Amino acid sequence: MQVTDDLNKLLEILPEKIRDRVEGHPALSSLIEVVMDLGRLPEARFENKAEYLGDTPISRADLDYAIDRVGHFSGDNRAGIEQTLHRISAIRNRTGEIIGLTCRAGRSVFGTIRMIRDLVESGQSILMLGRPGVGKTTALREIARVLADELEKRVVIIDTSNEIAGDGDIPHPAIGRARRMQVAMPELQHKVMIEAVENHMPEVIVIDEIGTELEALAARTIAERGVQLVGTAHGNQLENLIKNPTLCDLVGGIQSVTLSDEEARRRGCQKTVLERKAPPTFEIAVEMLERQRWVVHEQAADTVDSLLRGRQPNLQVRTVNEKGKVSITNELYAPSTAQVAAPAFRGSSGLRGSGKMQPLPGPENFAEPRRTARSQKVAEQQTFEQMLNESLYRHNPLGGGAEYGGLGEMAAPGPNGEDLPLHIYPYGVSRHQLDRVIRTLNLPVMVTKDIDSADTVLAVRSHVKNHSKLRQMAKNRQVPIYTVNSNSVPKISHALRRMLNMEDMGNLDAAELSLFAQNGNDDEIEALEEARLAVEQIVIPKGQPVELLPRSGKVRKMQHELVEHYRLKSCSFGDEPNRRLRIYPA
Repeated sequence: MQVTDDLNKLLEILPEKIRDRVEGHPALSSLIEVVMDLGRLPEARFENKAEYLGDTPISRADLDYAIDRVGHFSGDNRAGIEQTLHRISAIRNRTGEIIGLTCRAGRSVFGTIRMIRDLVESGQSILMLGRPGVGKTTALREIARVLADELEKRVVIIDTSNEIAGDGDIPHPAIGRARRMQVAMPELQHKVMIEAVENHMPEVIVIDEIGTELEALAARTIAERGVQLVGTAHGNQLENLIKNPTLCDLVGGIQSVTLSDEEARRRGCQKTVLERKAPPTFEIAVEMLERQRWVVHEQAADTVDSLLRGRQPNLQVRTVNEKGKVSITNELYAPSTAQVAAPAFRGSSGLRGSGKMQPLPGPENFAEPRRTARSQKVAEQQTFEQMLNESLYRHNPLGGGAEYGGLGEMAAPGPNGEDLPLHIYPYGVSRHQLDRVIRTLNLPVMVTKDIDSADTVLAVRSHVKNHSKLRQMAKNRQVPIYTVNSNSVPKISHALRRMLNMEDMGNLDAAELSLFAQNGNDDEIEALEEARLAVEQIVIPKGQPVELLPRSGKVRKMQHELVEHYRLKSCSFGDEPNRRLRIYPA
């Protein structure tokens, strides 16, 4: 890569005592910015560190010296140095006087878009995402040059703060043949965007820092006129943009829709869901995680749809090494909010921390947990009920034929002797819970939306019972149906393991324990760890019931599901806030 920085022009605006310290610094080539605040020590910031430039605080005369040598400060408190890419930003007090300056070094880097050169040439609109300082504007500048000089397109740059093409009336050579339109005030950027399309007939419009709803709407208007857009927005990942009500229109906008009963059962979700409202303004999204590591979403619409449905999209990660070689790999999506790791069990203060887990007297002192009985069943459903029960409770379903396939003996590993991964068509089963179990247990299973490509069907028992069409489709395609009583994690986990002819989990590790937690916070993990220890150290080996510490209703439900995983019985007793769980031996 070829780098042009004009650092000497930036150093010329600094007071002499500061300039001398910066010029003699060994890391001058990696300088990011020089900060001068009234009454504080001057500071130089580099890629990996920051250093003070002397022992003398900045005076009013030092600030005036720098202000006199830069251009006019616009409405966004930014100025520049003519025909350079450096940016000078001001901090003002309540009366409007400048009391601080951030002198940021601007560099033009030729070859920085090698990783996405094919996307730039495709003619599709591209949105660049990333935190401040990761190089979005540098990449935008190089994209404009490549489109104008090498692809010979008519490119117009909307340069609100003169950061892309530099300060002054003559644009910096780094943008090549591209034309630059300046913006008088930042709040007028959306009008200049429309003006560029109406007056100058561009094939490509380049916009830096789309930040308001009006600018997002102007970008959509431009895209609908057939003009290629290249823009940037602040946000580490596409998920951040979806959650931003101001900018979510860039990726199609979000709306709440109500599904039919049939569609809600098929998806295994609630009736009211979030869906994308329109096609994205930008067909391609690029997440600039680091300067040499970018994540590319070539179909931004598909990624947004996957995120809204709680699925994990496959990511295309592009990196470039020191020799300039680009490598492309596929990785799993990592959410922007890190998941909380499951800590070891530890006590807490207050009521819960004061109690001790003790075995209780024999089970004869306690009443059996109440069992709920269903009402009378329709006579013609009895045969089907028996088939469902066989599906739920048989230990080796792979050797005894499927409910609707009628195939007799079947070979492992799949229900029909298929190669792994096993393709499952879920019906009425929570897609989020299903994906979570598959991912945590690392099972060789893939979820499909097409029953024709499925090896088996996983359905909620009550939904299958009332859906003769699904039973008939499965029978015609000789696809077995496995059923679960509910959408709980233990039920789904047992069903998947039955399909794969795997033994159920014994003792749980931290990752498997987190399956039963909803939010993964310390309170939930602590309660689950308490229940796990009670089962594995007292109930199973000693055959004694155990009474746990008081918990909230939501947490007790998680403990019930964990106990159910061990094929044990449990019940809640007592009055709030001291209501707690009792676990009984088998």
